[in-house]
Amino acid sequence: MQIKSLCVFCGSSFGTDEIYSRKTIELAQIISGSGINLVYGGGGVGLMGLLAESVISGGGMVTGVIPELIHGKVKNLPVSELIITSDMHERKKKMYELSDGFIALPGGIGTLEELTEIYTWQQLGYHRKPVGLLNINGFYDNFLSFLDIAVNSGFLKDVHRKRMLIGNEPAELIEKMHNYSGENVDKWS
Repeated sequence: MQIKSLCVFCGSSFGTDEIYSRKTIELAQIISGSGINLVYGGGGVGLMGLLAESVISGGGMVTGVIPELIHGKVKNLPVSELIITSDMHERKKKMYELSDGFIALPGGIGTLEELTEIYTWQQLGYHRKPVGLLNINGFYDNFLSFLDIAVNSGFLKDVHRKRMLIGNEPAELIEKMHNYSGENVDKWS
């Protein structure tokens, strides 16, 4: 699969461990060095801002998508394109339309909500785009355990669980994104 535009969900805070920032910068360097357009949440704060600033400083293209309510509350960056939406639903729809794949970095409930929605859309057959987690320092271990429990309890098919791409390193995850087959697996059969 050719990833020309990659949506990254991540925290509007930096977290408590410097490794989150270091790996975010590594991912940004890969994105800008590969000519991939970054689609992100539009703010200039936390890992979100660091990611965009790092892609920009590497000469990459950045598209920010931000709801009107949040736009006036956070630092703005000189992105290639800034799209201001009326609400969060329109924001996520626009991010989906602009992107060939999705990655979640560490973040809070907003990051988790964005990730699980796009993962659900994939499971239901609304898209065949790759969805991945950059599991920095085991940040998503408990979430992945939850998915395993859902499989073992009969609430998630193992085939859908395995479609979530996992990488501990940015280069590893980007390679998995490029190698993703995009095969549709029917949830209902």
